[in-house]
Amino acid sequence: MEQYYEIWSDQMVAGQELALWQEIYVKFYQAFIEKDRWQQYLKGVGTTLWVTAMALALGIALGMAVAIIRSAHDQQQPGRKHWLLRIANSICKVYVAVIRGTPMMLQLLIMGTVIFSSSRQFTLVGALTLGINSGAYVAEIIRGGLMALDAGQMEAGRSLGLSYGDTMRFIVVPQAFKSILPALGNEFIVLLKDTSLISVIGGKELLYAAQGIATRTYEQMFPLLGTAAIYLALVLIFTRILNILERRLHQGDRH
Repeated sequence: MEQYYEIWSDQMVAGQELALWQEIYVKFYQAFIEKDRWQQYLKGVGTTLWVTAMALALGIALGMAVAIIRSAHDQQQPGRKHWLLRIANSICKVYVAVIRGTPMMLQLLIMGTVIFSSSRQFTLVGALTLGINSGAYVAEIIRGGLMALDAGQMEAGRSLGLSYGDTMRFIVVPQAFKSILPALGNEFIVLLKDTSLISVIGGKELLYAAQGIATRTYEQMFPLLGTAAIYLALVLIFTRILNILERRLHQGDRH
């Protein structure tokens, strides 16, 4: 079909009128097949998944730390609040409030053009920013799950001689994980889609690849529609995986 593309492409350049399906074929060929441009989309997908995984890992680590600090502070007995935990809790509250109260785009611009203005690792800076942003939301998700558990779970663990950390690790967190999994899954999906924002600071993910192709072909529709279709497919796949995981966890409860 390459010969037809060359003929019809030359006719379009010469200003000759083509049938609608012929124009669509030429633009599709330019966007995905010519010069193996599909490989650029594939590379963009790989970068998108890498950024999502890195951001989610950082977000969970930050979120878990913040949630545990805030939960530990709230569970202290009146009149016995530790001053160091009070300071840590205040820092965590400011972090959550600032991150959740400012737009993701603004955070990316500050990180990419101010804090890391001398860095050329745009994709890594984008992953770091997404992780810090996700951490604030994951913190509230985990904190809600921890606070929703019966306080007797913590008391039972401590009565068995377990430390606070061991009680959280072996008793509280595993039970809370099942209840917060749907919310964590939603956060993962949001992160996956938000990776498209790092292109504003030069992050080379899927949308960046599509924009580069659109610039070279002078055609926006097919690169952008193709990118949208890829994101949709990824979201549907991961949503299906999360639904399967959630069902299996609940089956374990019934057995």
